[in-house]
Amino acid sequence: MSYDYDINKLKDVQNLPDYRNIPLQKVGIKNIRYPVTVMDKQNEWQKTVANINMYVNLPHQFKGTHMSRFVEILNEYKGNISVKTFQNILFEMKKRLLSDEAHLEIEFPYFIEKRAPVTKTPGLMEYWCGLHGTLKDTLDMVLLAKVPVTTVCPCSKEIADFGAHNQRGEVRVWVRFKDFLWLEDLIDCVEKAASCQVFSILKRPDEKYVTEYAYTNPMFVEDVVRNVYMGIKNMQEVIWFYIETENFESIHNHSAYASTTFYKADCW
Repeated sequence: MSYDYDINKLKDVQNLPDYRNIPLQKVGIKNIRYPVTVMDKQNEWQKTVANINMYVNLPHQFKGTHMSRFVEILNEYKGNISVKTFQNILFEMKKRLLSDEAHLEIEFPYFIEKRAPVTKTPGLMEYWCGLHGTLKDTLDMVLLAKVPVTTVCPCSKEIADFGAHNQRGEVRVWVRFKDFLWLEDLIDCVEKAASCQVFSILKRPDEKYVTEYAYTNPMFVEDVVRNVYMGIKNMQEVIWFYIETENFESIHNHSAYASTTFYKADCW
């Protein structure tokens, strides 16, 4: 079979007119896995693999968008997809897909070396982080981080003759920021807000320490959200944030949940 043809003679179905007069807010591709580079406070850069979603708006007169162009743009930034090139990618999406608005969502595992609290044994902790951005007339960018924590129930500790139930939880934060914000600083703020941090490696002296530390620092899911709120609010770079905390209860067949949001009025 011969593949010698004139590409200009192939019918471009996406550009055919659509007569239903319905514009679409987002069209594009989801869940493409791609290597990215993230700024690392300790090591300068960290390479990881991200899940990426890319969308543009579609005017009512067009039948469809050109999906292949999203991947072409990613390929052009191969090895250089980072916070610094984020806005450039969005601009290319708008330009190449003839759209008024572009959306880019990048989420990735991010690793930080943490040492156990007593023995100082090193281990890598994984945090699921990301950047979500929209470019219309201006750029709107949100940094996100999902941080595992430990909580001990204050009520259980108060009423039990001995012991208290505890559980692992997850704090999820989304922040809008000016200038620059390190992921490490955001994660550290969250970890300090819970009964205790989570570690990847614990020897017996470390396990004794974190168990006793958490027991002396009991918190409801509401306490964690309020503590995170106080910590992030004091970050000068942050102008808006949303927090949610979910405790995966150890004595219930449900989770405990709390959330809240904040913005600095003088930045809006």
